[in-house]
Amino acid sequence: MNTSTKSLKDLAVSVLQSEADSILKLKEFINADFERAVESIIASNGRLVVTGIGKSALIGQKIVATLNSTGTPSLFMHAADAIHGDLGMIQPDDVVMCISKSGETSEVKVLVPLIRHRGNKLIAMTGNVNSFLSKSADITLNTTVDKEACPHNLAPTNSTTAQLVMGDALAICLLEQRGFTSDDFARYHPGGALGKQLYLRVDDLYPHNEKPSVSPATSIHDAIYEISTKRLGATAVVDEQNLLLGIITDGDLRRMITKDIDLKSATAQDVMTANPRHANKGDLAVDALTLMRKYNITQIPVLDNGAYVGMVHVHDLLKEGLL
Repeated sequence: MNTSTKSLKDLAVSVLQSEADSILKLKEFINADFERAVESIIASNGRLVVTGIGKSALIGQKIVATLNSTGTPSLFMHAADAIHGDLGMIQPDDVVMCISKSGETSEVKVLVPLIRHRGNKLIAMTGNVNSFLSKSADITLNTTVDKEACPHNLAPTNSTTAQLVMGDALAICLLEQRGFTSDDFARYHPGGALGKQLYLRVDDLYPHNEKPSVSPATSIHDAIYEISTKRLGATAVVDEQNLLLGIITDGDLRRMITKDIDLKSATAQDVMTANPRHANKGDLAVDALTLMRKYNITQIPVLDNGAYVGMVHVHDLLKEGLL
């Protein structure tokens, strides 16, 4: 291998710079056609069908994934498969977006007239605004790049990056136009950590745990027994109306030993932490986690209109993938 470490670094940096320049050039192409593309997709009663071939097809699949997750119903149709039967995927109200750097590939030249014949609105995303695809389309999203990052100007690099970023710009503009909120995002991402941060609530967690509690007059011996049997490392201290007065944790018990406390006569009230931090049953679990991190605690009591209803342990949040 003749390339030095320094020249490898220089080459990698030059690739990043070349792709960054290509992205920034796209600002020139955010124009009336881009606005029309957004408006056409919003106005459609159908879906956005994205098609392409080769590397453009791979970019199209990513764009479809982003669109679907941000509220724009989309599907991917490979251009080669489309002309061999998959054209039936397109419904009358669908908008079609065809991605092609050259806009002149043979599959595109076959596919485009078929789409036009069906009457679907056609958006071209291409790096050649004088191409067959661009001239046949209703709207063109220009993704022209000066060159590829490949030293031979052959491997799709800058061009596919430009397509990807233009797709992201389109998706986010559609998201804003649809008024897509974080709650909507959570409904579209229920299985991931991001989604859980947006929808998982404290009352999804505490009912699965024991509900350790003692009265203020409970002996230390019995308080320790409650902590041990309920396996949450703590117990709430509540009054006769089930209102939270304090909490006793394993740490409180260890600290009690270092203090001048008569263990035989001491009660829960003598060692509890009064007015502890707490969560409300409707709080987001991630907000409870933030509180626990801020005050370096591993358990947090849960209240419902002031009444003690249970406890959440940091392990509950860990199991849900929030840590």
